[in-house]
Amino acid sequence: MDIATVIGLIGTLGLIGWSMDSAAGIGAFIDPSSVVIVFAGSIMVLLMRSTLPEFINAWAKVLMKTILNKNEDPGELIEQLVSMANISRRDGVIALEGQMGEIKNPFLQTGIGMVVDGTDAETIETKLNNDVELMAHRHAEASGVFKSWKDIAPAMGMIGTLVGLVGMLQNMSDPKAIGPAMAIALLTTLYGALIANVLAGPLAEKLDNYSTNEQNNCALILEGVIEIRKGTMNPRVLEDVLKSRLSPGDREKLSKA
Repeated sequence: MDIATVIGLIGTLGLIGWSMDSAAGIGAFIDPSSVVIVFAGSIMVLLMRSTLPEFINAWAKVLMKTILNKNEDPGELIEQLVSMANISRRDGVIALEGQMGEIKNPFLQTGIGMVVDGTDAETIETKLNNDVELMAHRHAEASGVFKSWKDIAPAMGMIGTLVGLVGMLQNMSDPKAIGPAMAIALLTTLYGALIANVLAGPLAEKLDNYSTNEQNNCALILEGVIEIRKGTMNPRVLEDVLKSRLSPGDREKLSKA
């Protein structure tokens, strides 16, 4: 689980809730009409701008994967690749079949499986590149849903504000009607700002960062698998080549390990 996402979300909502309770009580900031306009309204607009599979994928698959999983350590992937390069160099690529059960990364498993099957390097590269492109496309679609939500929610908040102001102006002669209309006018703006800056914006950035890290890992795996298939590079040289993809701190950490 990506604990930073959970702690950040709970901490932010907790601090905002505490501030609301201290200011006027939580009940003062809850208005059913405002909730319907901003939350339900923005979700419906979001559904309208997306296809149904794209909408469901963003919420049910990619988002949950981002929260519940974290990217693999590229240093560990390099260790795996170098170990398999040594086995391949010593015993032949067919010996890698015995390592398949120890590979947790599905992308690496696919690549090594093709190596064991004797697939040529060019075909392996094409297949894995296609997988990366499809993955990046799925992630971009999911991130686009939340980026759209970030734009839609404040707009729905403004619509709610206008609705509240119209209701207030229509009932200036009735003091009892001014309060509820004013609540809609103010709270819809608040809800829109909360969705955009506490939920949609950070989640979209999280998805983009997750996708970038996963693509970097896939590029590292692809290079290692191709070199294992070719069998022309010494495993120690392969390790140095793959380590060049890491930051200086990660390289030092891997060297010590």
